[in-house]
Amino acid sequence: MPKLALYVSLKAKPGKEAEIEEFLKQGAQLASKEPGTVTWYGLKEDDGLYSVFDTFEDEAGRDAHLNGDIAKALMAKASDLFAEAPKIHKIALVASKAK
Repeated sequence: MPKLALYVSLKAKPGKEAEIEEFLKQGAQLASKEPGTVTWYGLKEDDGLYSVFDTFEDEAGRDAHLNGDIAKALMAKASDLFAEAPKIHKIALVASKAK
């Protein structure tokens, strides 16, 4: 069971929703190349509100992800795509269910 997670909340600038959704799709492809990332989800929560939720078995995997290509791309595009700076929440998982 993964023990750690990240939840990143993202608020789109008006008119940037399609670009954010494409960015999230590319993020999923990049995450598949990260051995320490167990799961990675790009979410659309509401109009203009998006998030990323990903899980890790250990702190090394989470740190590698936070210093990897997805995080670099996110920060490079943040001022263009988002109305607010992305909010990154480090989470400890208490319970999970996987198929």
